[in-house]
Amino acid sequence: MTRPPTILLLNNTPRADARPEILDRFAGGDWHIEARWAAGGDMPEDISGYDAIYLSGSPQGAYDDVDWIHRQHGLIEDAAERDIPMFGVCFGSQIIASALCGRDQVFRRGVCEIGYLDLETSDAARRDPLCAELGGEVRMFVWHNDEVRHDHRDMVVLGRTPECPNQMWRHREVPAWGVQGHLEITRAEAPAWFSRNRARLENDGADVDALIAQADDATKAKTMLREFLRYAGRKASGSFAPGRADTHPGLAE
Repeated sequence: MTRPPTILLLNNTPRADARPEILDRFAGGDWHIEARWAAGGDMPEDISGYDAIYLSGSPQGAYDDVDWIHRQHGLIEDAAERDIPMFGVCFGSQIIASALCGRDQVFRRGVCEIGYLDLETSDAARRDPLCAELGGEVRMFVWHNDEVRHDHRDMVVLGRTPECPNQMWRHREVPAWGVQGHLEITRAEAPAWFSRNRARLENDGADVDALIAQADDATKAKTMLREFLRYAGRKASGSFAPGRADTHPGLAE
């Protein structure tokens, strides 16, 4: 029996059991999910057996001088060399950018950007295998004090807001995508998620009760993760030739 492809879930949160429900939903029986509590120091030494990597958010910064963050930089660099598709959310997006485009690519914002926002998609998004069906804008919950720069030569910006010119991006040469917002949060999960993070959200200027009332499933945004799994699944099955991302269908700019 052919084994299902395996996605490595790097849980970068303070909670050892944190796991995005939407990843399980889209993976279904087609993928095996191996969850590691990266923030607790649990990361694989050998990533050769993985077909995709999902990197979660974190309250930490990609620039923090912390052992597991340094180790995760190395894991991302290794994954890029092996051409393993990666998808990062919030901190996950930032640490991919830091590892692949330089440690100076993530910076501290002057003001936190927070709330359910409509992101304007770019022309490049229309040709991207994850974003082609999004249309002109996509809505999701955004919460960040750190930001990924938008003008690195290896970054293709896929979405923006007036306050942040790089909300969604992919690497020009390797199959790696980053989304600043929390597209993984479902409407059902939102009340508990916002309540659990109430103190930090309020410290950043949010009205938590209003956020709970505004909770949105961000259904269109979630299709990016679905399409990522489809893309990585095709690659794992040999549906298109391995190699750097410019050899993969849909990644030419």
